[in-house]
Amino acid sequence: MVDSLNDKDWQLLLGRIATGKCTPFLGAGACVGTLPLGSEIAKIWAVNYKYPLQDSNDLLRVSQYLSILYDPMFPKEELVKNWFKSITPPNFSEQDEPHGVLSDLPFPIYITTNYDDFLVQALKNRKKKPAQEICKWNQLVSDQPSRFDKKNVYTPTNEEPLVFHLHGHSGITESMVLTEDDFLDFLVNVSRYEKLLPHQIKRALAGTSLLFIGYRLSDWNFRMIFRGLVSTTEPSLRRINVTVQLPPSTDASKDIQDLEKHYLNSYFEKMDVKVYWGTAREFAGELRSRWEDFIESRPNK
Repeated sequence: MVDSLNDKDWQLLLGRIATGKCTPFLGAGACVGTLPLGSEIAKIWAVNYKYPLQDSNDLLRVSQYLSILYDPMFPKEELVKNWFKSITPPNFSEQDEPHGVLSDLPFPIYITTNYDDFLVQALKNRKKKPAQEICKWNQLVSDQPSRFDKKNVYTPTNEEPLVFHLHGHSGITESMVLTEDDFLDFLVNVSRYEKLLPHQIKRALAGTSLLFIGYRLSDWNFRMIFRGLVSTTEPSLRRINVTVQLPPSTDASKDIQDLEKHYLNSYFEKMDVKVYWGTAREFAGELRSRWEDFIESRPNK
């Protein structure tokens, strides 16, 4: 069983990036060190609001509890007020900072389930002109202005890329997919109304290699995206997909770690997904290094 990406996998991925046939998908793990993980926020809320169940590290469940205890907007407003107001962005100049590394590469489309705008800031830092869009998955955000509403066809490019917030943005609290009810409504509406996902996003999901950074297999975000939006692509048309996964906890024995990694590798292999074992920063640092070597080795660079 292969432990991580091999040179052949890397060459294929880099080639897809070079030709605009790769789409990065960013999750919460890309913001480690700048924003707390969902599990950390859930634990704080569980204590503060006396969450009565055992799964106190599950943000989805704890958020649902708060939505019932108060109202559906309460956990979203609390999240924005306590963690997204006046937040200092990452240092995009660091060689392994994920947003900065990805912004240096020729991606026409970036998709994220994060609520922050770090990708937009990083792209502007690189003198690019990103367009920022949200998924209009509910009636409260359906009237938000969009480039896709214009008669002129909008085509994302490397210099004017699209950043698509699949699960909303902290600047528009109503757009955030946070509670269990939100996830169910999101899935139902995206399945029912085809136009909720612009055709540029659908094309990226079906016709490019997807690069998942900052997710765990246990994340509902990842599982919903892959099983609900990606796996419907015809097998003969699929391209390599890559997920960056944290290695098993070192608190477990070596045998348990090996068993867990073997299981996860087998799981992803059945979905035609290659696994890079490491943190988002470790992957970003290696991606930058390999990209520079890749560009240097091209005959017509």
